[in-house]
Amino acid sequence: MELVINAFTQHKKAALLIGGAGVAVLGIGLGYKYLRKPEKVIRVGVVSQLLVHPLKSGKAVSVSLAECQQIGLKYGELQDRHWLVITEDSHMVTGRQEPRLVLVSLTCEGGQVCLNGPDMEELRFPLQQPDNPVIDCRVFSADIQGRDCGDAASRWLTRYLGEKKTFRLVHFEPQMKPRRSVDMEPLFPQYEQVAYPDVGPVMLLSEASVRDLSSKLEKDVTAERFRPNIVISDCKAFDEDSWEEILIGNVRLQRVMSCGRCIFTTVDPETGIINRKEPLETLKSYRLCKPSEKHIYKTAPLFGQLYTVKRTGILQVGDVVYKISR
Repeated sequence: MELVINAFTQHKKAALLIGGAGVAVLGIGLGYKYLRKPEKVIRVGVVSQLLVHPLKSGKAVSVSLAECQQIGLKYGELQDRHWLVITEDSHMVTGRQEPRLVLVSLTCEGGQVCLNGPDMEELRFPLQQPDNPVIDCRVFSADIQGRDCGDAASRWLTRYLGEKKTFRLVHFEPQMKPRRSVDMEPLFPQYEQVAYPDVGPVMLLSEASVRDLSSKLEKDVTAERFRPNIVISDCKAFDEDSWEEILIGNVRLQRVMSCGRCIFTTVDPETGIINRKEPLETLKSYRLCKPSEKHIYKTAPLFGQLYTVKRTGILQVGDVVYKISR
């Protein structure tokens, strides 16, 4: 009888302990729920343009809808900065060295890649060329692979650029290893990866910021000169500097840093001519970083914001942009 009573007592104690632990966990959960600040969403603008740049330094493709992936924007077979021009020794070529690249259009149609440029016949070649070699390339001192797009594409680019040296075109494929953004900019998360962009998967700029800059120049500039992915209207100039986390449709973007600008901004996207002065000099007159940030941006003026993708989804022109705050 004593054994039965002892056993009952032990089971009762265990039940009380388990029940108490359950209440404690529930209490912690409820406490976290109510102590955590709720999210607030504030309307800050509207998407006016979505721009995909399939060829690094090439002409932008304006789309009304795009898939926002971790690695950047995608429209059909076109993915942002997934094609790259390289030299014979596999180093990247951009509009900084070859300004006329900004006039080259790369599109896809029916499983074919289409190359177009001024005074050039259109070239078409298969998107998938699995028998072509994979080349180890160098992009900003980082190694990354690319599938060679063939001799016809090489001849087309070499003829277009009018150089004695040979150029080739490569394509980044899904099975290839991307570059780590943090290797170029320490402010990026360790897990963030890109193909051929300079550093981040998404760049955002407002129309008002572009107008503000144009008001200080002899000749107006357009958003395309600065090669953003997302252009925002219905906000004030440089409002985007303060949007730490934003919601567009079902897509969540997290700001990492401002976009430091270089000589590439002095290439006119309409003519392919580089002047090496404006609008860069004007930007430097009023868009330099704070002294405390000079170790990050050095002397580069800031124009536009770089984001990572916290939640993927679909973006559309006309989507309202919300700033998330807590």
